[in-house]
Amino acid sequence: MWANESVFYQIYPLGFCGAPYENDGVLESRILKVADWVPHIEKLGCNAVYFSPVFESDTHGYNTRDYKKIDVRLGTNEDFKKVCEALHKAGIKVVLDGVFNHVGRGFFAFVDVLKNREASPYKDWFHIDFHGNSSYNDGLWYEGWEGNYDLVKLNLKNEAVVNHILEAVSFWVEEFGIDGLRLDVAYCLDHDFVRRLRRHCDSLKEEFFLLGEMLHGDYKVLVNDDMLHSATNYECYKGLYSSFNSMNMFEIIHSLLRQFGPENWTLYRGKHLLSFVDNHDVTRAASILTNEKHLPLLYALCFGMPGIPCVYYGSEWGAKAEKSQGDPALRACFEEPLENELTRWISHLANAKRESEALNYGEFRSVVLTNKQCIFERKSEHERVLVAINADSEPYTAHFDAGCGLAVDLISGKTHDFGGGSELPAYSAQFWKMEK
Repeated sequence: MWANESVFYQIYPLGFCGAPYENDGVLESRILKVADWVPHIEKLGCNAVYFSPVFESDTHGYNTRDYKKIDVRLGTNEDFKKVCEALHKAGIKVVLDGVFNHVGRGFFAFVDVLKNREASPYKDWFHIDFHGNSSYNDGLWYEGWEGNYDLVKLNLKNEAVVNHILEAVSFWVEEFGIDGLRLDVAYCLDHDFVRRLRRHCDSLKEEFFLLGEMLHGDYKVLVNDDMLHSATNYECYKGLYSSFNSMNMFEIIHSLLRQFGPENWTLYRGKHLLSFVDNHDVTRAASILTNEKHLPLLYALCFGMPGIPCVYYGSEWGAKAEKSQGDPALRACFEEPLENELTRWISHLANAKRESEALNYGEFRSVVLTNKQCIFERKSEHERVLVAINADSEPYTAHFDAGCGLAVDLISGKTHDFGGGSELPAYSAQFWKMEK
């Protein structure tokens, strides 16, 4: 699967393009801006783009109006086709957000229900009680996602609903050549629907990638041979930044051992979960870390651990924003990409990750672990890499059996001799490829 050897770049299009929050109905080809950023995405070392919602919606993209139409605030279908062509020409895969649990109040079928009530042919597309009421005083009750009535929950047991969604997916593949879907709130989706979606996507395109948003629970419930290929690794998201803020590397290594370690009870060994330091829903990494010198190390840990790393637009140069400021602050518009020491560091990490068998497929084993340092091994059939992190302000000398005398750092290209112990400079990260 191509995704297992990829580095993703996430774009939240409505924010990225500076579109108004409310759908004003005014056509403007803002989405073409993405094509201008292709050289930056390439230089960063990313070879897949995950787009948050691009289809017509009421406001923020997750309240869909039309599954087959690019949001008018972003442009036309033809505009987005040009963007996909530019990305594909650069060898960059395209993954779209599939918001299938719910739609917006402006979705055609729900509009018809509000107008025609019991006489609507779409009344069974949703979970409706005509004897109740909603916060919009509709004179009927309907299920909204987690009580949000602007997000009207679909009835995924209804054949017409399922067919409508599958037809839309076929449309995206045929018209835009997309390479995968990220399923919004996948943990809420009907399991039979997910199985049908997987079979349908497999029939449309070889190695079509299905990623699920999972905030909690056992990822294997959805990540298996019949359903999804991957899920968002929220367990390790928390552990990544918290380990640095509390100077307790035991936290993240414990999670990684639980998920990918060598023991028989390990939960997800062999799975490729999506790893990230931030995204459109959470405080940006540069704002959540208490020590800015830990930011490069945070990315090193994310790229070194098992999984598929994903970089959120703007965070590659250290943009800041806090969740307490509201979602629009997290989904900012930047006029043009910036390049600094952090972007160059991430580029080195991305290139090392994509080209390393061990970092893509290797097993995970903890080698050295203290509160402020960790060294772990990624070992595949043909390659062995040691990832070493020192989060301390002082150098640290690690003494351990490396299994050989020499290694080459995948980032710097320098040769390392393990003969007299391994000195880790302050605030440093190394990726040692072990010599056979």
